[in-house]
Amino acid sequence: MDRDKLARIEGPNLVLRLIETEDAGYVHGLRTDARYNRYLSEVRGTVEDQRRWIDNYKSREAAGSEFYYVIERKDGVRCGVVRLYDIDQDSFTWGSWILDENKPSKAALESAYLLYFVGFCLLGLSRSTFDVRRDNTNTLAFHRRFGATETHADELDVFFKYPRERYEHDRPEFQRLIADVVHS
Repeated sequence: MDRDKLARIEGPNLVLRLIETEDAGYVHGLRTDARYNRYLSEVRGTVEDQRRWIDNYKSREAAGSEFYYVIERKDGVRCGVVRLYDIDQDSFTWGSWILDENKPSKAALESAYLLYFVGFCLLGLSRSTFDVRRDNTNTLAFHRRFGATETHADELDVFFKYPRERYEHDRPEFQRLIADVVHS
């Protein structure tokens, strides 16, 4: 695994860059903001606790078992976070996905597209799995439009899978849609 290739992923409008301890205040702010944390696991603690969590995470990043990205606009303004985890020889899970008020048009599409690029193209994995809270209707609709397949549900979550073959099939259309934002 070449960490340099994973450190910064550039799209037409967004960049995914690996999180650093200096991002602790930003992440803590997102995770404790009621506008963004409604569908995520509860966060307790301080910015310093978040900094320690990031420090501990860095060993998982070095081992290739987890990658936590800050999402930035091309002008360097942070506009969200997203994480790949539970990485094994064949699959990955993703979540902790937050986009804030600084996000550009189609940021959800582009950040998901870039995240799948990391998992499928850079890490060479064959499928992604993830779950979405049942009452998070916008995100459920997004994943269904993106082509993810529901596998099952429980009282709290709907579980999905998204295979590399589907990504490869849909990739040209995603690229076109994302590129249209640049030209608008």
